[in-house]
Amino acid sequence: MKLFSIFTIAAAASLPVLFQACSSHASPNPNQEMVQLLAAADKASYNNNNSFYPEARLQYFDSLLRESHNETDSSFVQYAIARTLLELGDEEKAMQISEALVRRIPVYEQAHRRAVLKTIAIACLRLGERTNCIKSHTGESCVFPIAGKGIHADKAGSRRAISAYEELLREDPTDFESRWLLNIAYMTIGEYPAGVPASLVIPGLDADTAAGFKPFTDIAISTGLNTNNMAGGSIVDDFNNDGYLDLVTSSWGLRQNMHYCRNNSNGTFSDESALSGLQQFTGGLNLIQADYNNDGLKDIFVLRGAWKGRFGKEPNSLLKNNGDGTFTDVTKASGLLSFHPTQTATWADFNNDGWLDLFIGNETSEAADPNPCELYINNKNGTFAEQAAKAGCAIVAFVKGVTSGDYDKDGLTDIFVSTLDGRKALLKNMTKPGGTVQFTDVAGPAGLASNKTRTFPTWFWDYDNDGWLDILVSGYEFEQSLAWYAGQEGLGRDPGPSGHLILFRNKHDGTFEDVSKQAGLHRLVFAMGANFGDIDNDGYLDMYFGTGNPLYQSLVPNKMFRNKGGKQFEDVTTAARVGNLQKGHGVSFADLDNDGDQDVYVEMGGAYTGDAYQNSLYLNPGQNNNQWINICLEGTKTNRSAIGAKIKVVFKEKGVVREVYRDVNSGGSFGSNPLMQHIGIGQAVAVERIEVSWPVSGAVQLFNNIEPGANVLIKEGDNVLKRRTVKKADFALAGDKLLGCTPATDHH
Repeated sequence: MKLFSIFTIAAAASLPVLFQACSSHASPNPNQEMVQLLAAADKASYNNNNSFYPEARLQYFDSLLRESHNETDSSFVQYAIARTLLELGDEEKAMQISEALVRRIPVYEQAHRRAVLKTIAIACLRLGERTNCIKSHTGESCVFPIAGKGIHADKAGSRRAISAYEELLREDPTDFESRWLLNIAYMTIGEYPAGVPASLVIPGLDADTAAGFKPFTDIAISTGLNTNNMAGGSIVDDFNNDGYLDLVTSSWGLRQNMHYCRNNSNGTFSDESALSGLQQFTGGLNLIQADYNNDGLKDIFVLRGAWKGRFGKEPNSLLKNNGDGTFTDVTKASGLLSFHPTQTATWADFNNDGWLDLFIGNETSEAADPNPCELYINNKNGTFAEQAAKAGCAIVAFVKGVTSGDYDKDGLTDIFVSTLDGRKALLKNMTKPGGTVQFTDVAGPAGLASNKTRTFPTWFWDYDNDGWLDILVSGYEFEQSLAWYAGQEGLGRDPGPSGHLILFRNKHDGTFEDVSKQAGLHRLVFAMGANFGDIDNDGYLDMYFGTGNPLYQSLVPNKMFRNKGGKQFEDVTTAARVGNLQKGHGVSFADLDNDGDQDVYVEMGGAYTGDAYQNSLYLNPGQNNNQWINICLEGTKTNRSAIGAKIKVVFKEKGVVREVYRDVNSGGSFGSNPLMQHIGIGQAVAVERIEVSWPVSGAVQLFNNIEPGANVLIKEGDNVLKRRTVKKADFALAGDKLLGCTPATDHH
């Protein structure tokens, strides 16, 4: 076994060499070359030491079982086999093995017996989900608190789970994980709270804490956007420049392909995954878009290998938009080919030369295998040069989120880095005009370094509309399953600092203060996928979080928070009916039906093939009659995508002058919004002024008296504001045509 482990470590360390060898003999077709690299990555990761490759571990455990010589060894191996079968989506077999095993375990081996009993319980819950939520999926499936069509028609799985959890709780009433999951199981059969034993009920889980907030509706099924994937990324943006928002998704599974759904402008989408060439590319836990070569077309960067450590040496991909509905992989030709585990990056023009650069946050999970962050400076000819070490930003840490923005308003774009090591880096851009890019970490003097919480997704944003960028970062501290913490919180206990959101307010002097508690962000979230937008058009940015923890027992709802006047945030998850219990990853805010309010698209699914799930499109019903304006910027001296440009919208609401600020970007660090900025203006009858500040030239353009509800295009240097008309889509009507993009199927 030791020899085998040494071999696998050596094999993993040689992955880039393997890829280079594959690349050197590859087809001249660049797409085929990347396809071969991804196939090689998949083959190299087939290893029983890879915790995210259950097929390999199952084969290994089967071989151990054949060699087991006593009952104790055999029982532990069978337990491992049952857990692995769960990861592969074979709940029935996992349950059969576990039920036979639990009868044979001696009473004195209580810890082992409880572990097996918990496997039975979660297998039963999962079986209920597969039977009801996947095979008979509705828009209400798995939405917390479970009600309506979310209640299981076939209750057998949940009833068997209830029996197991009640047995576990008789033995240990302080098992908060089992208590939470027991209450969820009772919800699925429509018997919460009345049917839950009085001593085990967690009261108030179905309470509505946001009176008057209108519920969203998951219409992914009727639009055909309910792709069934493992965890992955999402981009909503206009890839063919027709004024309508398209959708691109990915899955981190190296055997699951990307999807491209083109908006037909009539409430339907066409599946052009194959025609576009994107279908041949697999893997990708996250996606971000930008026009890297200034040709007026949005390109796609795919991030791969996250969480997998030495087995995550997967290539990222830069997919060039050809303008004819197809994409070409230009990773190697552009100089971006590298092999580091990652899921987070940010496009920005760090040297203000009018061309977008790329900072990638890589994951170092063990000291023996360092994966420094990368900085690729645009050479203005379709290629990039890696300069992280030279620029002082080759951070070595378990990086999970990066975001860029000009936090100190000095005209240079800075970087914030979130890590699972607890380190927070604020990389201040010190680049001199015409000089090479330079950063220095000022997290200490900025007041950020003292917070040692392990954190995940992050972003710069101006949550209080004071004209200065603040920082949101989500805590990811935990030692138990997320269900354990949810059970504690539900019972009114303080589970500690685990999983809380952290809001750093910009103090306008280069420093930040933690205002999380004052802002009401004291609830557990444990976010992975996350993004922000304005769901009620009041001009203040709201946010949605996907709780994508890979453990099956981490069955907790995704969360939505509404910004109340830039002072506090209100949890509207229950009222909005968006608290999906499945694993939430890539999140995108976008007005997909062009009715004037932002909808939310969520890439669902977990880390294992057995945890694939249908994606959700939460349609906003319109929370009020607030007004809005859409602003699309096009740079000339500034990068064509206008990333980093600043927008200020001035209007009067009920006689009071208000200002709303936006920086052009795709939002959070896990999931991508359109680069077009959707800005709510409340009850304003007109936009008095739009100010656009361009980062390269420093020029400010002013436009006065624009009507609400307009879609406007502002080109740098052109003082004539252009308007674009887009048709409103009736998804309810279009859904009846069954012209969806990608009908969901059960992969198992």
